[in-house]
Amino acid sequence: MSHARPPTAPSVPSAPPPPPPPGATVRHDDVRIPLHDGTLLHARIWRPLADAPAPVLLEYAPDRLTDATAARDAQRHPWYAAHGYASVRVDARGHGNSTGSPADDPTATAADAAEAVEWLAAQPWSTGRIGAFGLGAGADVALRLAALAPDPLAAVVTVGATDAPYDNGGAYLGGSVAADPLHSGATALLSELCRPPDPSYAGGAWRELWAARLETVTPPLHTLLAHQLRDDFWDGRAVGGGAGLASVRVPVLAVGGWRDPYRDTVFRLLAALPADRVRGLVGPWAHQYPDHGHPGPAIGFLHETLRWWERHLRDADDRGSAAPTADEPLLRVWLTTPDGPGGPGHWIAEDAWPSPRVRTVPYPLTGAPRPVAAPQHTGVDAGRWLSTTGRTSDRAPDQRSEDARSACFEFPVAGDGEERGEGPARGGVTVLGNPRVTLRLRMAVPHGQVVVRLCDVAPDGSPALVTRGVLNLAARHGRERAHAWTPGSTEDVALELHSIGYVFPPGHRIRLAVSSAYWPWVWPQTGSTGFVLVPTGSRLDLPVRHGANRSADRPPHAEPERSQPLGISSTVPLATPDEEPGERRVIRDVDTGEWRVETDPRPRDAQRARRHPDGLELFEDAVEVRTIRADDPLSARAETTWTARFHRPEEPGDPRTKPWTATVEVRSCLACDAADFVAEDEVVCRDGREVVFHRTWKKRFPRIAG
Repeated sequence: MSHARPPTAPSVPSAPPPPPPPGATVRHDDVRIPLHDGTLLHARIWRPLADAPAPVLLEYAPDRLTDATAARDAQRHPWYAAHGYASVRVDARGHGNSTGSPADDPTATAADAAEAVEWLAAQPWSTGRIGAFGLGAGADVALRLAALAPDPLAAVVTVGATDAPYDNGGAYLGGSVAADPLHSGATALLSELCRPPDPSYAGGAWRELWAARLETVTPPLHTLLAHQLRDDFWDGRAVGGGAGLASVRVPVLAVGGWRDPYRDTVFRLLAALPADRVRGLVGPWAHQYPDHGHPGPAIGFLHETLRWWERHLRDADDRGSAAPTADEPLLRVWLTTPDGPGGPGHWIAEDAWPSPRVRTVPYPLTGAPRPVAAPQHTGVDAGRWLSTTGRTSDRAPDQRSEDARSACFEFPVAGDGEERGEGPARGGVTVLGNPRVTLRLRMAVPHGQVVVRLCDVAPDGSPALVTRGVLNLAARHGRERAHAWTPGSTEDVALELHSIGYVFPPGHRIRLAVSSAYWPWVWPQTGSTGFVLVPTGSRLDLPVRHGANRSADRPPHAEPERSQPLGISSTVPLATPDEEPGERRVIRDVDTGEWRVETDPRPRDAQRARRHPDGLELFEDAVEVRTIRADDPLSARAETTWTARFHRPEEPGDPRTKPWTATVEVRSCLACDAADFVAEDEVVCRDGREVVFHRTWKKRFPRIAG
């Protein structure tokens, strides 16, 4: 393998783009954006054909714009261009067809993006006013850009952003080492880091670029397990570092979904920033742009963001009539309303956050002390931690089996009384915000963890998961160090559950379920025997919304509108529903007591080989397997495999083109013993049939937080 520096890619496309078709109003070009150190970022620009300069929108992400996000980009960026904006999609350094090595520090990634902002502002087709937006990792970049606040940046939109990676990034949950969220995300990222540049865009130097990139690869799992406490590594990756969200100086439209684990960032931004610098929108979606929001209803999200851009990126005389005014509500949020007369939910508005309409209502726990020693497979019906599709198999099913393995406390939902909140029907309890739980626990061993689920029990007895929270008991006094429990002692511990907007209807029951295990979300604790929960002094605090019902004065635009789909086709016959493998399977081996959770993490539209209009054929296959025995925490094991195959056939009638095939195979396994986590990773990369890179890693990490 070569250790040479990556060769310089051409600063302009090797051939001029074809002229736009007759009647087109938008053009698009691929260009290279230079950074100060010589790195060239691959960018795709859609902009109006008109000669007048336009405001610029930037989506900067560590994804691959020529394949991974091509379908999404094609329906988003041309739409903005057709509405008078130059819309730009940029691959981060070391990703896709950008040169350089991937940055493992989001602060460095945001600094690169800030350079891109300055470059875009200086272009003759730009007015010099820039907006930034993104989903997931792209939203993380946009939010950190808002803290850096380069002069041309006027506003940002974030969807599913993470402001504090240790607390809500997925590697650690409540100070506990995550299992499925950690391993799934780290292995997918390892696969992405190893994928090749595309010779159709990177040119003849693609293999040298790939080789140099691969030489820098380290499994992300190793980096994450090396920092099991919240230390300087994590603080440096949080937005604003030590200054926190108060450092955000550019107006932010913060967007989240009730099925997105990053939704708490929206409420933290609303609480941290002045009202003239933030607006919030939370709806019934998974981790995706809300115009594709599932389970839905989806909204016209491009229209919503267009209003935001009109307000912040144009002069008052140039704004469209739909531009928002400064007195619009601070927060618009979807309230889920099971059994509601108007359907599964409705939109409401809040003018301030924290809201004066939301007051804490305590629900004291009652009864005798209860031992809690959940079997290790408690959690197999948790659903998927991060769902990018909202598919049914990702959601938590009926919770009766989980509740049977937990200690449960119930509270009736009355039709009248002080506890009643606002709902579409008379009575009920409306919860908006983060529930909190205080538990009085007695534990006989130094280590343990507590998992709390809030469920809605219907009159027929079926419980539905509403929200949940996790706390590593070693993190009860802070996550900067591990505080061992004094065996035999009793302490009060508090934990916060994920935010939620939900109406418990009259006649239902609120159920609080407490367990000591939650596999495969949370890695089991060594030697943990559970704890005794003492109801006296324990309580559930619900943020209950009171007062008159104020529906949103202007609900989000109802109908999604996008540009035409890219036209990706399948290269193999589609399977019928009976032929397709299940997306999530839970298997119990009665003889061994082992429980096995198998998941296909790919979005449904990626579960087959597919052909892009530019000729690229891409096949992906992935399997996640999580196993544990009900009586043995040391039997926990997480395995993930990813295969990606890229192929370009020879162009008919063009002897200059050569077929191209590149394959990336990644396998990762995480297991444990009483003292250590044991991580094993393997990467095999091929150019055609030739193995150009093969590396294995095996490393042990002392169990500090787990």
